[in-house]
Amino acid sequence: MTKRATDVRPVCQNKKALARFELLERLECGIMLLGTEVKSLRTQASSLDEAYARFERGELWLIGFHIGAYKFGHTGGHDPRRQRKLLLHARELRKLRPRLEIKGLTLVPLRVYFNERGLAKVTVALARGKNVRDRREDLKAKDHQREMDRATRRRR
Repeated sequence: MTKRATDVRPVCQNKKALARFELLERLECGIMLLGTEVKSLRTQASSLDEAYARFERGELWLIGFHIGAYKFGHTGGHDPRRQRKLLLHARELRKLRPRLEIKGLTLVPLRVYFNERGLAKVTVALARGKNVRDRREDLKAKDHQREMDRATRRRR
């Protein structure tokens, strides 16, 4: 039986992204890492909380993704907050770029994981920021659904 990307356990997730953004479309990207970064990721010493992606010089870069220093690495190591290149096909980049130029849209990383071949992958989403009213409406809908679920459980 083969594993799918959804079956793979994430190394790190951006849980706040679902609350802060309305997710429009998801993409799976490769990420260019150094050796000590890969080893550090496998120990789950990373954080996506303040990370985002943007185009620079015609390429897609992940900015603000923190990967802690590898404990057993050499003294030089790597910069924990360096920009990391995201790997997509050229046609995917050409298709994505005009969408990002629309005002109010951004690329937000959702999770980092290793696929079945052992390659590091990042799931990014084209997202629009929610305002306070949208967040309140989401919380009300969640509370309403929870109450309905409780009521149906009581009747059984």
